[in-house]
Amino acid sequence: MEPQGTVVFTTVGLPHYGFDVFSVAVAVAPDLDGPVAQLTERRHTDGISVNFNAQFVDEGDSIAFVSERTGSARLFRSSSPDRAPVPLPAFSDSLFHDRPTVRNGRVFFVSAHERPAEPFRSWCAVYSARLDSGETARLTPPGFADMSPAVSRSGELVAVASYGSAPWKGDFHELATEVVVFRASDPSRRSVICSRGGWPAWAGESTLFFHRKADDGWWSIFRSDLTAELENAGSPDAARRITPAGLHAFTPAAAHDGKRIAVATRRKGSSYREIEIFDLESEKFHPVTERINPTLHHYNPFFSPDSGHLGYHRFRGESAPGDSIVPHLQPVRSPVSGLRMHRLHGTFPSFSPGGRFIAMNGDFLTSPGLMVIRSDGFKRWTLLKEPSAFYTAWSPTDNGAIFTSIGPIFDSAKATVQIARVTFDSADLEGSRDEEVQTEMKVLTRADAGNNAFAACSPDGRYLVFRSGRSGHKNLYIVDAVEGETSGGGVRRLTEGEWVDTMPVWSPDGELIAFSSNRHDPSNPDVFGIYLVRPDGTGLRRVHVAGPPGSAELGRERLNHVCFSPDSRWLLFTANLGAVTAEPVSLPNHFQPYGDLYACRVDGSGLTRLTYNGYENGTPTWHSCGDVPSLESLSLGPNVGEKLRGQFDEPLWITCDV
Repeated sequence: MEPQGTVVFTTVGLPHYGFDVFSVAVAVAPDLDGPVAQLTERRHTDGISVNFNAQFVDEGDSIAFVSERTGSARLFRSSSPDRAPVPLPAFSDSLFHDRPTVRNGRVFFVSAHERPAEPFRSWCAVYSARLDSGETARLTPPGFADMSPAVSRSGELVAVASYGSAPWKGDFHELATEVVVFRASDPSRRSVICSRGGWPAWAGESTLFFHRKADDGWWSIFRSDLTAELENAGSPDAARRITPAGLHAFTPAAAHDGKRIAVATRRKGSSYREIEIFDLESEKFHPVTERINPTLHHYNPFFSPDSGHLGYHRFRGESAPGDSIVPHLQPVRSPVSGLRMHRLHGTFPSFSPGGRFIAMNGDFLTSPGLMVIRSDGFKRWTLLKEPSAFYTAWSPTDNGAIFTSIGPIFDSAKATVQIARVTFDSADLEGSRDEEVQTEMKVLTRADAGNNAFAACSPDGRYLVFRSGRSGHKNLYIVDAVEGETSGGGVRRLTEGEWVDTMPVWSPDGELIAFSSNRHDPSNPDVFGIYLVRPDGTGLRRVHVAGPPGSAELGRERLNHVCFSPDSRWLLFTANLGAVTAEPVSLPNHFQPYGDLYACRVDGSGLTRLTYNGYENGTPTWHSCGDVPSLESLSLGPNVGEKLRGQFDEPLWITCDV
């Protein structure tokens, strides 16, 4: 039987993007130094959802782009922001599409719907589809992984960033991809143009630009010139650096005459990603977006076929037409028919006993530390104003009791973090949105007991299992859920060892506790597997997800945020099993852009991928349908949430202190 119920989870950053696609008219380089008035933006998309990674369509004025408006990344064509966009042919069962380019009656794009034969391989491949019939073709060979396709002006040549047939090695700052070229008519014959690079862009039919991090630490644009045989015109792997040191340059686009490229840049002294034009003859940069929107990030430029217009995507602006609210809950397409999925504007959600409410934390910086929303997303209440709370666990037997952790979320075993029981009158959850609910808070752990966090409650509401660093190592303990360790008989140690056991959760039937641990490789802080143990400490075993015992794949697992299905038969967790699906440097910050949601049975069988995107997805919770509304009812309701302000970070691993 397939998994059933409702899953609520968090996606880093995405709800705040508010991306729309814009363009400006750009003439020859001297005019780019003129008054700002010469650069007037035109918006191409309608302000609905998140719209990005566009290209102009052939010689016309319309664009092909990616949008999240249907609950997953799908392809659309738009001729005006005043008219609804038209879906482009792709795969109806795919939850991830990217980088569409229309040439000669076909659309070329990335999809991630075909599962590789082994874990730790990207699901991404490049496809084409006919615009008239919808007939599709896979251009990436079986067993290979391609992303970031660029199509030459003629439509005959395709360049990709490719892992080839190699497994993913865990890279996500700079991807270990090659730049590969093939003919659309014969995709099996592939030429490696450069062994390091990504985001290729064509100028004519024989020149490629691409980005990579140079040896001096600056992301830069490189150039390769090809022969008629689609080989490098210079020595093998020859590529000439185009942009200088001293600034980062990413995601190039080339003008049709090969004299200019557009790039996204990060410069010293600026916190924003801007679009600039680089003149290849004068080797001079000409700022574009900084002159229009100097305090907004701009991403992934693209030229019109005649190079007279330059496009990009950015936050649409707080007063722009379109979506202006970050809803508390957003429906997301699910690959499993019996499983509903919703994205939460918050972190670490947990359902109330009947499923009518969801507890959640904020962003740990400025938003309230503990909040409750109605499970239809239409009302919200604040329980703790201070942002210092993280993780939530609603008592299965008490509508008026939520457990959380108070203190810094990422800290050492000896840092002071305490488990708290927050109680309130559940009848107060009937007021208007953002009303503050009166609460009482009882700390259940000792102040001198180190880092105590991630409490989960037993089904009978009597006990908590939690992670504590009181011994100098983070292991699991059990404590009375009402009285705590000072007056409730102390704590009982569940696990012990010089490793990390963390994020425990109690099965709804009370038989098992699941948790993440690196006990199989204690010296490696980047690998975590899922383990099960009975509440009395017996029956400890590992859930083998990526491969059989002793396999190399098992040693690469990074599985966290585990929870049980309502019937205790399935596990839901965040995993790195599907590698990456887009170049992280082309996106805002994601700490773990390989993090997607997966489910499997408690014995490790039936592995099912639930999310497919370039973002970081995590902190899921799972409930039977009960009082939780359907996706359709959420979609039809009014948008209730916070003001959309475009607040998100650039990749924190990109620094100008090189």
